[in-house]
Amino acid sequence: MMETRFGQVVLGPPGSGKTSYCKAMARLLQGLGRKVAVINLDPANDALPYEAAADIQELVCVEEVMGVQGVGPNGALVFCMELLQHNMEWLVNKIKNLPKHYLIFDFPGQAELYSHHTMVRSILSSLEKEGARLCTVYLVDSHYANDPGKTCSS
Repeated sequence: MMETRFGQVVLGPPGSGKTSYCKAMARLLQGLGRKVAVINLDPANDALPYEAAADIQELVCVEEVMGVQGVGPNGALVFCMELLQHNMEWLVNKIKNLPKHYLIFDFPGQAELYSHHTMVRSILSSLEKEGARLCTVYLVDSHYANDPGKTCSS
C-alpha cells in the first residue's frame, strides 16, 4: 500500500475544460510551492498542455484499439478504461514513484464510461484502497448553469 495521497478527480463532459483546468490547477499549486502530479487517464487526449507524470497512453492508445479491435472511438474508450482497470498495478506503481505529490487525475468525458459501466468506479476504489484520498471536481459549460433544468441534466 502506498502512503496516503490527496488529490482531485476531474470529470465533466467533453469540451468542458477538464484538461485546461488540470493545467491551471497544477500551475497554481506549484506556484504555492506544492509538489503536483497531473495524471492523464484520457486515452483519447493526445494534445496535453501539461507534462503528465503518468499518461494512460503509455499503456494503451485509443487509436490503436480502434484499428486492432475494429471499434469506434466510444468502444475504444471503454476498452482502454477496462484495460486500465485490469492493470491497476501500472497506475499504482506510477503514483508510488511520486512521493508527497498532490495528484490531479484528468479523466475522459464520455458519459457512458460512468453511466453504463463500472470500470471508473472500480479504478477509483482501487486507488482509495491504496491510500488515495480524492475529491471530485465536476466541470460543465457555463451555458448549463443558467437554467435549473439544464443544470440537473448536466
